[in-house]
Amino acid sequence: MNILLLGSGGREHALAWKLAQSPACDTLFAAPGNPGIAQHSVLVDLAATDHAAVLAFCADQRIGLVVIGPEAPLVDGLADSLREAGVPVFGPSRLAAQLEGSKGFTKDLCRRASIPTAGYVRVTSKAEGIGALAPFGLPVVIKADGLAAGKGVIIAMTRAEAEAALEDMFSGSFGDAGAEVVIEEFMTGEEASFFALTDGTSILPFGSAQDHKRVGDGDTGPNTGGMGAYSPAPVLTPALEARVIGEIIKPTVATMAAEGMPYSGVLYAGLMLTPTGPKLIEYNARFGDPECQVLMMRLQDDLVTLLLAVAQGKLAQHPTVTLSADSALTVVMAANGYPGTPEKGGSITGIETAEAAGAKVFHAGTSLVSDTLVASGGRVLNVTATGATVREAQAKAYAAVDAIDFATGFCRRDIGWREIEREAVA
Repeated sequence: MNILLLGSGGREHALAWKLAQSPACDTLFAAPGNPGIAQHSVLVDLAATDHAAVLAFCADQRIGLVVIGPEAPLVDGLADSLREAGVPVFGPSRLAAQLEGSKGFTKDLCRRASIPTAGYVRVTSKAEGIGALAPFGLPVVIKADGLAAGKGVIIAMTRAEAEAALEDMFSGSFGDAGAEVVIEEFMTGEEASFFALTDGTSILPFGSAQDHKRVGDGDTGPNTGGMGAYSPAPVLTPALEARVIGEIIKPTVATMAAEGMPYSGVLYAGLMLTPTGPKLIEYNARFGDPECQVLMMRLQDDLVTLLLAVAQGKLAQHPTVTLSADSALTVVMAANGYPGTPEKGGSITGIETAEAAGAKVFHAGTSLVSDTLVASGGRVLNVTATGATVREAQAKAYAAVDAIDFATGFCRRDIGWREIEREAVA
């Protein structure tokens, strides 16, 4: 089977690495890809926004499965165009992708389906937002409604910070994503992520992870798209996972189907583990980045078989997903300046040495300039390793980080710190 993978980041490199291992994969094409993805696939010049071009390519190359990596093409309805043309696709429809494309949509769905989540209000102007702040107390969470690359969330500790966040969002700092804003109750607890495959009817758990959103050690500084992650997240115990499936995932899938927008793809639930149980923070309509990298390192099943079963509505034929009992941990190496304006063009060497030491380095924001690998984005590399414990995986990942020469980059040095502290007292 020929497969087309759409995307160019670390998540897509991890997917390409795993898809290419499948005996069912004949030729893997990737668009636009990156130098790391090129190690496993044929790169093609194809824009996901050009639905006609994607459809023509699928017909010409007899594509048997399209895997859509990032969220924007899903929200744009590319999966609908492919399904209408009879091309199997892994990823939800435009209507179903509203679970990520609109935070307000998801909060309203939670209300209708009695899914536990933070109290909230949707507002469409700064004045309306300021008027709605008082009942929430402090701190308060201010979120741009639409897609904002993981950066449209402000935890305001003071009234002045909340008003400034509203001003920032409604003044256009996040473009169309900030045309509407969700104000949320601040929840206390520890965050974790849970993943499940669904074809709109069947649900197949796909593991847990814990991301590190803040740019600096000790969870300091501004939010980012993610500076590292590990999987599994033991804080999400089997009992809590059962509650997540029963109280959050199943009602979501059932409600979406009942309302005429069945969800097909991966559901990525960002959770807050509160004193009263797990609550949904938000949904993503695709594999997380960098969570996908650690999940793919642990996956022992044929990824093509799983994704094709979702695309064809045959997930019930695959009763389990097999994940390694080992822990996987990934460290994001980012370009100086991230999450602001990243310094691009810095040269990168030593990846072969890092991988020889037992790590896997996924490319996120890289390009080749005259055969020299350089940084071309904010998050540049995902240095990933496995171990019997999170501490062991962390030690191997940072040993690999230290083997890489990336003078204009940086990373957090404490990925996995919560679980390592728990391991120390276990």
